[in-house]
Amino acid sequence: MKLVIIGSVAAGTSVAAKARRNNEDAQITIYDRDYDISYSGCGIPYYVGGEVESRDDLTPRDAAFFKKRYNIDVMTRHNVTTVDKDAKTVTVENLETGDTFTDSYDVLVLATGATSIIPPIPGVKSDNVFPIRNIQHAEATRSFVDSTSPKHATIIGAGFIGLEMAEQLKLRGVDVTIIERVPQVMPPLDKDMACRVEEHLEKNGIELMLGETVTELVGDGHVERVVTESGKTIETDFVILSVGVRPNVELAMNIGVELGETGAIAVNERMETNIPDVYAAGDVAESFSIVTGKPIWRPLGSTANKMGRTAGDVITGGHLEHRGILGTGIFKVFGLAVAQTGLSEKEAREHGYDIEVLHNTKPDKPAYMGGKDMTIKAVADRSTRQLLGIQIVGFEGVDKRIDVFVTAITLKAKVDDLFHLDLAYAPPFSTTKDPVMYTGMVLSNSIDKAARLITPAELQTRIDAGEDMQIIDTRKAAQFEKACVDCAVNVPLGNLREAAKDMDKNKPTVVYCNGGVTGNAAQNVLRNLGFTDVYNLSGGNKNYQLFKKYGN
Repeated sequence: MKLVIIGSVAAGTSVAAKARRNNEDAQITIYDRDYDISYSGCGIPYYVGGEVESRDDLTPRDAAFFKKRYNIDVMTRHNVTTVDKDAKTVTVENLETGDTFTDSYDVLVLATGATSIIPPIPGVKSDNVFPIRNIQHAEATRSFVDSTSPKHATIIGAGFIGLEMAEQLKLRGVDVTIIERVPQVMPPLDKDMACRVEEHLEKNGIELMLGETVTELVGDGHVERVVTESGKTIETDFVILSVGVRPNVELAMNIGVELGETGAIAVNERMETNIPDVYAAGDVAESFSIVTGKPIWRPLGSTANKMGRTAGDVITGGHLEHRGILGTGIFKVFGLAVAQTGLSEKEAREHGYDIEVLHNTKPDKPAYMGGKDMTIKAVADRSTRQLLGIQIVGFEGVDKRIDVFVTAITLKAKVDDLFHLDLAYAPPFSTTKDPVMYTGMVLSNSIDKAARLITPAELQTRIDAGEDMQIIDTRKAAQFEKACVDCAVNVPLGNLREAAKDMDKNKPTVVYCNGGVTGNAAQNVLRNLGFTDVYNLSGGNKNYQLFKKYGN
């Protein structure tokens, strides 16, 4: 069998390696128009910032490695220009010599990846405008920073790479302005979680211009100013483009490969396209959601590796199947970890789910062991009681918790199951009642209407509508006077039983504290006293004040 793979980063090399493990006799060739193979694109910001010293750390394997280890021919700087699906041939241009030749295949794999989106802005081709996608981009950006010692950088786009670049440049002493056309950082996050990241970025000296669109990069071949649609002007020394990527589907389209609704190549669980003997894997291919079963596109190295391994196995007679993804992601900025998996609240509502929403703020371990608060936002389906999605923001233990939630969602666990997980406990690592377990407990109680939750957005909507409600702040008077929920009255928990005698037990009642624990205790008191419609404010006053400050 003759296997030709186009693309040599995560997916392409995974296809080749798995195929070779299964079949020693196959002739395997990889073509790639780039200089580097199997590189860590996610490590680029840390190379630019100097945290990763050498480019070799991002490119640990080269063509010689694959030839010696796997007997695979990797041809870099070779661009596949056309594919003849009927003759089963590819036309290849050697980008170093300009020569072209034809190669044949029995099976073809499209692992052409994705390309940075370059917005059509005047001045975008200036010499100090840098996209961030491959090793050449990384070297060009770091070389510029090393040689010119810039004072200011403008980053267009507030996704993973944009925020990581902001951190790394700031740590190198460069002032940073981030411009994002959406009115929040990290558009995949819900606004009430993204605002926590925004607050942290601002505390660390990053200027945010959200809800702004760049219209012009001003300078004679070298950007000196950035102009936005609203008329704002930013003096800058260089510009980072981080507005997103798009799948490289041109070759696929030219031979009639079908694209999915996301714009990436449509494949089945075996990574097969609609063209016989043509497969696709990695950032060029569409996946599907484990939660909804519907197509999604999440260009991540972890997904690309799984897709590539599946394709390599199937091509050589194996039975692996791609089981979909949750779109899990995590990043760190100035020590703050931000993680997400599954559906956001916004997505869940758009898909028509009847959802329960929880904001759970708990320390990752006991305070006496240096525990720091993390905020978990959980979205669950009321009818099936299954988790739909999780977002976490915190300083420690975020990666551990998100991976537990990923496992639970993947295996269709119900919220009730989370409390029963036998999670590892010792004071240096967690609390006795882990935040994962607490999340399940509170969601379960709320779905059962035993201890109902209300989000800040829902509460504010009811306040603005003039609904007759009792809103009770259960904290100390000094805390209440500093910041409180609109229309709230202060009744500390210790006084609540007596004060409840003068309250209407049948009127909708909302109780809250700083984070939710004392609010839940107050909720239980009122329920046991016969109050019929009592809510605990999800995430407490801290969550409400963030909502009021940043909107939703």
